[in-house]
Amino acid sequence: TELLEGQTLRKELPLPRRKALDYARQVATGLAAAHAKGVTHRDLKPENLLVTSDGRVKILDFGLAKVAAPAVDAEAATRTAETTPGVAMGTVGYMSPEQALGKPADHRSDIFSFGAILYEMFSGARAFKAPSGIETLNAILKADPPALEDVALDRLVRRCLKKSPEQRFQSAADLAFNLEALT
Repeated sequence: TELLEGQTLRKELPLPRRKALDYARQVATGLAAAHAKGVTHRDLKPENLLVTSDGRVKILDFGLAKVAAPAVDAEAATRTAETTPGVAMGTVGYMSPEQALGKPADHRSDIFSFGAILYEMFSGARAFKAPSGIETLNAILKADPPALEDVALDRLVRRCLKKSPEQRFQSAADLAFNLEALT
């Protein structure tokens, strides 16, 4: 186990644009590495991202992570980490619509969760915040957060937060590339 010194991303929010983009690229690259190994985190949130004293961001707490079996045929575009049917796993406010509904979650579910974190990094407000957990889950399923001031960032974050996994970025590597283009 690696000994890390630093603080969670939550304690640094909101962030200046340049720092937020740097941290976001690091997280997207880390997610891409995990996804390449078939690992879906399923509980991304600012408390599970540690910013070290030298400015590196580490993804923590893979306690809800699932390792997917390799895809069998070449046409299979995704790997699915099975979840017990009907069981929602993750943190309310950051879970994807498919997690909220207790459906199978794959790497695109992490992209949704990361989109909620990105929104918070750039706006200082949670993407999906309501008075109760049930209302927050309803917002995840049916609502969109207010627009970000930066149009390019807003477009990127909204793509991460699409309700349908097929409409989101299909890989964290693609997301990292798009974040790099915003600098």
